[in-house]
This record gives sequence, structure tokens and C-alpha cells, in this order.
Amino acid sequence: MKMAVIQMVSTARVEDNLQAARAAVAQAAQQGAELVVLPEYFCLMGLRDTDKRAVQEPWGEGPIQRAMADAARAQGVWLVAGTLPLQSSDPQRVFNSSLVFSPQGECVARYDKIHLFRLDNGSEQFDEARTIMHGQQPVAFDLPSRDGHRWRVGMSVCYDLRFPELYRALNADLLLVPSAFTWGTGEAHWELLLRARAVENLAFVAAPAQGGTHDSGRRTWGHSMIVDPWGQVLAQCDDGPAVACCELDAAQLARRRAQLPALSHRTL
Repeated sequence: MKMAVIQMVSTARVEDNLQAARAAVAQAAQQGAELVVLPEYFCLMGLRDTDKRAVQEPWGEGPIQRAMADAARAQGVWLVAGTLPLQSSDPQRVFNSSLVFSPQGECVARYDKIHLFRLDNGSEQFDEARTIMHGQQPVAFDLPSRDGHRWRVGMSVCYDLRFPELYRALNADLLLVPSAFTWGTGEAHWELLLRARAVENLAFVAAPAQGGTHDSGRRTWGHSMIVDPWGQVLAQCDDGPAVACCELDAAQLARRRAQLPALSHRTL
């Protein structure tokens, strides 16, 4: 199965971001991608953390969700809309949700980010819990690909990457990690963590990211990548908007798991 990760430098203007996302999805489809994954906050990197509340949508309605459903249908691809803000029961907080759209434009899966990022290193402060309601359930979905393999796809978002127990629970062939890593944490840990999650789960990992300097002045790490079950990087971006495509080989996945059946050796 050929897939693509899309790297963006999203702005504080939703329509500009949707236009950029649609163009990138079309580019990926032209390159033969069957599955396309957008980064976290693809639709808005606001000037303030609270900006996401102004564009939140009820699940199943709204211009952002319609745009993604239309893009999936128009390009005939499975499209994972990195994250967008969906309404929660708390008017001060939203869910940071990743939605999966089938080639028919139907929303077939929703994952609400479970682990919320907090950092204070003296020069940067982040606390997602102030504006985001955490999710509670791991989510995976089945993707029947053109190659005849039925891929089990596990969903996660950004800071989830630091919690390996989530990925164990997903029991997936392919793990998705749409992200907006900060420059400092990305430089230190991004590739290390992605390759570790691939190796310990004997799974492919695909991680589209925000990668550049945003309207607020925040700088994200980028380096979107796809990693194979042996920890080898198959495709990678640098900085700035980009599309990275590669083939995922189901036979390689089966071979690696047969050669080293670590998943069946678990005792806890």
C-alpha cells in the first residue's frame, strides 16, 4: 500500500490551511497514495491557545469536516485529518480529534487525543489541558487496501508518542502519529521515539508533522517521516510544507514478525 504523510506550516487562517491541505492531498493522490495523513492542527495554528475554541465544530458537522470529506471523496483516498477541534461538554475546552474519512467521504473513525502536553523549560510554556479535554479510549480501524491486505491502523496524536502502553493496546500493523512537536523536543526526541515505537511493536509508523515558524512565532520541528517495522526510516521531510510518499509492504511486516515473534513473547 502506498501512503503519504503531509507536512504543513499551518497559519491562523482556517481557509488558507484548508486550501493548502486540499492541494497537498491532491498531490499525494497524484503520486498514487491510497492513504494520506495530515498533521496535528492542520486546520489552525492560532495566535493564542484559545483560538481553537472559535472554530470548534460539533462532530459530523461544520466546514472543516465537510472539506476533509470532500477531499477524500474527490481524490478517492483514505484521509486522516490530523486533528481538528471538536466540541466537548466543557465550553472552555475542546477535543483535539483525529478523524478518518473513507474514499467515499464517510467518517469511519474518531480518536480524541488522550495525553495532553505540558512543558515549562524556562523559555517556553505549554499546557494543553487549559483548552483541551482529554480523550479516554484507544482507537484503531481496518483499512482494506488495493493490495488485498487488511491493514489494522492505530491512531495517536503527538504527545501520545511518549506513552508506549497506548501503542501496545492498539495491536496495529500501522501506527499514525500526526504531530506538532516543538523545535526543542523534536530535535531531542522525535526520530528516537518514532523508531522505538516501530521496533517495539513490529509495526510501520507514519508521522506527519507541522514543520516551520507559525504566525504566533512558535517554531515546530517538522521532519515528518515513515518508519518500517525494523526501525528504518523509509521517507522523511525537512522543514516547510512537503509531501512524503512510500510503499508499505505487508509481506515485509509478516516476515519481520515471523523472524522475531516478540509480540507473542509478552508476559505482562
